[in-house]
Amino acid sequence: QVQLVESGGGLVQAGGSLRLSCAASGRIFSSYGMGWFRQAPGKERQFVAAIDRSGRSTGYAGSLKARFTISKDNDKNTVYLQMNSLKPEDTAVYYCAADRSGRGAARATEYEYWGQGTQVTVSS
Repeated sequence: QVQLVESGGGLVQAGGSLRLSCAASGRIFSSYGMGWFRQAPGKERQFVAAIDRSGRSTGYAGSLKARFTISKDNDKNTVYLQMNSLKPEDTAVYYCAADRSGRGAARATEYEYWGQGTQVTVSS
């Protein structure tokens, strides 16, 4: 069982930056792939970024790659999402998720564990 707790969300002006953190419980965090997803009101959950167990392989939603960076610190059992040049359309609840296979996939169905989410609001 893995428990995930996101933090770092908040209100930011367009053009600003935020760094989200996701702290994981458990001794085998290093074996999990991790992902970030987001869900805006009235919209489906959307893939943002993913990273494999080692932290060496990453993937992004195409439109976000230039502005977002995912990273993983296995010593701290934490995965991060650095978000730069934020836009109002980035407003959403951001969720982290853990993938037992270690691949870090783009599909939400590949993930077994989810955090409760952190709200990101970008004002224009």
